[in-house]
Amino acid sequence: GKRKIHYLFEDGKEMAEEYDIKTGQLMSRKWREKNTLGGTGKWQVEVGEPTSSLLGALESELITESSSNPIFMRKDTPSSFQWRIRNLPYPKEVYSVSMEEEQRCCVIRTTNKKYYKKFSIPDLDRYHLPLDAAALSFTHANNTLIITYQKPKEILAAEEQLQKELKKIKAANSGDGDCTTQ
Repeated sequence: GKRKIHYLFEDGKEMAEEYDIKTGQLMSRKWREKNTLGGTGKWQVEVGEPTSSLLGALESELITESSSNPIFMRKDTPSSFQWRIRNLPYPKEVYSVSMEEEQRCCVIRTTNKKYYKKFSIPDLDRYHLPLDAAALSFTHANNTLIITYQKPKEILAAEEQLQKELKKIKAANSGDGDCTTQ
C-alpha cells in the first residue's frame, strides 16, 4: 500500500519518501547526508513517525527514555502541514504557539513552563516563502497538541505537479516476483 521514492542529489544528500498508493498522500520523508569521513549518516525524519529507539536497543540497553515523554512528529494533510506532540496532558489554555520571523521558526510555550519547543518549516525554507502567522493554528485533544499551518498556494501547486510526475514513474520492482518456498 506504499510507494517509496528515493532521491540522490548532486551534493551527496539523499531523500526517501513514502506515499500512500490510494490517496497519494505523503506518509514519511527522511533525509540523509554523508558524514565527514564520507560514510552514510543516519536518517533524519522530517515527516512521519520518528524512528523507534527500539531498533538501537543494543546501544541503550541499560538507560531508556520514559514512555511518558512528549513525542514530536509531523504528519501532513493535503491542505496543511501538521505537527503532533503526544503526551502533553495540560489544557489548551496553557499553550501558546507563535512565529519567530527573524529565526524563521514556530515556538511552543506553556504558561506553567513545563514544555518549550522551537521548530522550523523546511518546506517553506526550500521554496523561500515567508512565514504567515495567520496560517498557524493549534488545538489540544487526547493529551495531544496539534499544530496546523495552512500550505501556501505555491506549495500546493508544486505538490500537485509532483504527484503528476510520480504517476508517470514506473516502479523498479513492480512485479509480484516469484517467491518459491522450499
